[in-house]
Amino acid sequence: MSGRTEGGVPEQIPRSAAPAMTRETKPILDIANLCVSVRGEDGEREVVSDLSLTLARGETLCIAGESGSGKSMTALAIMQLLSQPAARISSGTVRLGDTDLTTLDERRMRRIRGNRIAMIFQEPMTSLNPVLSIGRQLTESIEAHTSLSQAQARRRAIEALKAVRISEAESRLRQFPHELSGGMRQRVMIAMALALEPDVLIADEPTTALDVTVQGEVLELLRDLQRQHGTSVILITHDMGVVAEMADRVIIMRHGRMVEEGRTADIFARPQADYTRELLAAVPRIGSGVGRQESRDVETATTPANVAMVHDLHVRFDLHGGFFGRVTRRVHAVEGVSFSIAPNETLALVGESGCGKSTTAKALAGLVPYSGDIVIGGRNLSGLGRDERKAVRRDVQMIFQDPYASLDPRMRVGDLVAEPLLIHGIASKQERSERVASLFERVGLSADQMELYPHEFSGGQRQRVCIARALALRPKLIIADESVSALDVSVQARVLDLLKELQREFGVAYLFISHDMAVVENISDRVAVMYLGQIVEMGTRDQVFSNPRHPYTRRLIEAVPVPDPGKRRSRFARLDQEIPSATRRIGEAPLKLALRDVGNGHLVAAEG
Repeated sequence: MSGRTEGGVPEQIPRSAAPAMTRETKPILDIANLCVSVRGEDGEREVVSDLSLTLARGETLCIAGESGSGKSMTALAIMQLLSQPAARISSGTVRLGDTDLTTLDERRMRRIRGNRIAMIFQEPMTSLNPVLSIGRQLTESIEAHTSLSQAQARRRAIEALKAVRISEAESRLRQFPHELSGGMRQRVMIAMALALEPDVLIADEPTTALDVTVQGEVLELLRDLQRQHGTSVILITHDMGVVAEMADRVIIMRHGRMVEEGRTADIFARPQADYTRELLAAVPRIGSGVGRQESRDVETATTPANVAMVHDLHVRFDLHGGFFGRVTRRVHAVEGVSFSIAPNETLALVGESGCGKSTTAKALAGLVPYSGDIVIGGRNLSGLGRDERKAVRRDVQMIFQDPYASLDPRMRVGDLVAEPLLIHGIASKQERSERVASLFERVGLSADQMELYPHEFSGGQRQRVCIARALALRPKLIIADESVSALDVSVQARVLDLLKELQREFGVAYLFISHDMAVVENISDRVAVMYLGQIVEMGTRDQVFSNPRHPYTRRLIEAVPVPDPGKRRSRFARLDQEIPSATRRIGEAPLKLALRDVGNGHLVAAEG
């Protein structure tokens, strides 16, 4: 097989050493010479060019590459979900068994989607219907493709939620997407895809929003599905650790073309393409020791010198029930959290989705009601008026987890990045435009892209726009909530380097929220581990990673995928029991954990 370079010169594509397909090993999916074109102001352009691949029964094929390389467009083409006429398959075939999916009308494709071939999408909030309950969205696909009764479909939906480790599965059926965290929504998407046990499962960044322990269990689910039913998986991911753990074969894509294909062990040990070598070199690894050397004491002085100080923070949400809609239960999202952040310091907040990380961040940004003390630059937020709060918000900026939901789809991205400058009356129109153009270049975008809209970017590119917007005001504190989780490894490495460079240049502090423990070790000075809304361990980066003292912290580190196929685990680390719910009945006391000093400022939680 051959492809073409950007200049149009043919180049050989390294091929797998896997045995050739025979009549007995006929692939379940066979894609030949696929080209996908999109229509723009300047006419059509190809975003996937001359792609050919096969997928055997029970095989896991990983497609990796930078954002915008054509990975997701390939998946949408397979599912026949391209937004026509803006995007279309211009040539090629996609065969599922003996059926060429490109020849089917929408009615026949609906019978196949979800039943024989299913897809887990990258952004759950835009894939789930916001006006339908989780239960309705789960059961409608089950009922559409099976003869199960409504009650039987409901039972299968509950089983699917339990399989992806969602607590209180039955009560979750009554909830709506906005009531769940980003990680929980992604687990719902995975449950929907697995419920019908399809022949082919396309997973587009299925674990991007998940912490490492749940990621491990989801990947284990995919393995179990393959073992039990011979399901074939196309896994699209930028996490090379996941590739090493899961893939039988790997395809590397760039600019819509395949640049390398091979067995996983060969790709990692002997990459042939320069681009593949660049990807592997950018992968963060636990124990690499690439973090900064200056680590501060855990208990920094609670003086105005700190950028931020949080003391005894509580965030609780009331749940109404019964005929009169009274408050019957309460979610104890954050319970007694305390920490401080110094200038030029990065405090990483880690833990499973739903543990309270994002809620803590939102309280710090003044986006949710809370009790306790939050002091920014020596000013307690609870005692500030409207104008003073606006001034504080200039010093505190936030990068949200979901880039699509945090960008106004009606505005050009250049205007979105310039908006904070306009609100605070900073610089002239020309100066704002120049600063925005500079920010675009620094986060890996071009100034020409300032005129585009959010939907014209890939997920990773949209997150880069969000990072540029957060940097626009040159704040003292940036709250980065999974800020690099949507980025491929090469861009992720550049963004992390950029964050460090800005920290050195401006002394900006970071509250860095992430489920990627390798990234956390790369960028953090100190690490705080959250569990059930409380901090269970806090210490310097070296203390937490070299000598984790709490069992939960050890589980998080053990669950990190290792980017080395030779160290592939037969099973992923699991927690000994399901994490209990943070929801309590009115009058029921929350779980109490107390931090104690175990030496050298290393704090570990014990039941209090």
